[in-house]
Amino acid sequence: MMLPVILSGGAGSRLWPVSRDHYPKQFLKLNSQRYTLLQEAAGRLEYIEGAQAPLIVCNEEHRFLVAEQLHSMGITPTRILLEPFGRNTAPALALAALAALEIDDDPTLLVMPADHVIDDAQAFAEAVAKGEKLVAQGQLVTFGIEPSTPHTGYGYIRKGAALDAGYRVGCFVEKPDVALAQEYYASGDYFWNSGIFLFKAKHYLAELALYADDILQASEAAYVAGRRDLDFLRIDAGELARCRSESIDYALMEHTQHAAVIPMDPGWSDIGAWDAIYDLKARQADEHGNATQGDVLLHGASQNLVHSESRLVAAVGVDNLVIIETEDAVLVADRHQAQDTKHIVNRLKADKRRECRAHQRVYRPWGHYRSMVNSDGFQVKEIVVNPGHTLSLQLHHHRAEHWVVVQGTAKVTQGEGHGALNNLRSFLLSEDESTYIPLGTVHRLENPGMIPLKLIEVQTGRYLGEDDIVRLDDVYGRTPDEDSKDAHGHG
Repeated sequence: MMLPVILSGGAGSRLWPVSRDHYPKQFLKLNSQRYTLLQEAAGRLEYIEGAQAPLIVCNEEHRFLVAEQLHSMGITPTRILLEPFGRNTAPALALAALAALEIDDDPTLLVMPADHVIDDAQAFAEAVAKGEKLVAQGQLVTFGIEPSTPHTGYGYIRKGAALDAGYRVGCFVEKPDVALAQEYYASGDYFWNSGIFLFKAKHYLAELALYADDILQASEAAYVAGRRDLDFLRIDAGELARCRSESIDYALMEHTQHAAVIPMDPGWSDIGAWDAIYDLKARQADEHGNATQGDVLLHGASQNLVHSESRLVAAVGVDNLVIIETEDAVLVADRHQAQDTKHIVNRLKADKRRECRAHQRVYRPWGHYRSMVNSDGFQVKEIVVNPGHTLSLQLHHHRAEHWVVVQGTAKVTQGEGHGALNNLRSFLLSEDESTYIPLGTVHRLENPGMIPLKLIEVQTGRYLGEDDIVRLDDVYGRTPDEDSKDAHGHG
């Protein structure tokens, strides 16, 4: 049995401000106008003979994003494992292997990050088929990308003795400087490290027991102590906290005697930073080598990547820049130093700035909301509720709300007094109609219609933080304070 495992735990900090903690790059349409990177990863499984529906490992904050994006493709994951926090790939794959052994006696696991681009899915499938032969011979297989440039942004794998359709792994090496990368490229003995793997579940766990038994023991404890939550399995936070954070390369692949590498050239990129996005979009660049998206005007400019989401961006007389505009942040960087964007994100995190975590538009299992105006004493939001979806039954201690429907039909449930759960009444609001939710009133918003419900919410009060939410009932199984811990949740 071939069971794909899609790892969707990354934050994509080097693609800030478009990629953020609450909505990282794997959920964005960075390589396609139709599909996100996660959807592309799931879609290429159609080319893998015998591949089952994928098992997903993701951060618990992203569980509804994962489920909704796959559901929109008609894919029901075999399992979705929710990590309370990241512990890198070695523990994540231990959790996946343990889950896989509850599905099949000893499945072959095809491990793929959710945030990679592979242009030639058929070439990828052919490499996987070669890898299966080595797995049958007892190998733990990784896939090496045949390098097209002396790239300094990737780790490398040196090939060893030849095997059937591949090589033994000579060694793994870190991201090199320019001189070393050129040496690797010229030698022909090195591949880019793709981070894609193929192995038997039991073999992976057995080798992990030999070389990183502490990771295995902690992962097993966290898995056993996990709990079911709708269609998800929540990994236990207390037990996982005892597990050290380590990649599969460091924990196992550098030590095992059974590491093999299959070379492939499927048009791969990990699009880890904006320079990689430029390379992807260079095929559609203008005659001056500028790759643009959105409302952009350029004059006397060349070799730039300019991305606009909410307003006109104009640039004059500049070369080799990355200019990224979102509703609440603008990044300007030398294109050749785009990898260093992560240092800005680290500063934002140290300063506890919300711009590193959430966008102005925040996604929830029922739809999304967007902050439009935020001032002393009042706040204005656009709220969009998907057809058939429902916000939680809730109340607020410090703010009142006024709702105006601008599209669709709203079903409003509202109490008749401060905190009252008795005598709840429900009524419908159509376009151009409104209602007022006094401070402390129990309320709920639903979309009973067939089109998205859009409304404008005006909040008033001395304190407007979204941790002022008491969730009384929720169809999505969220805890009373979930989604509000960063003071930007809603409903």
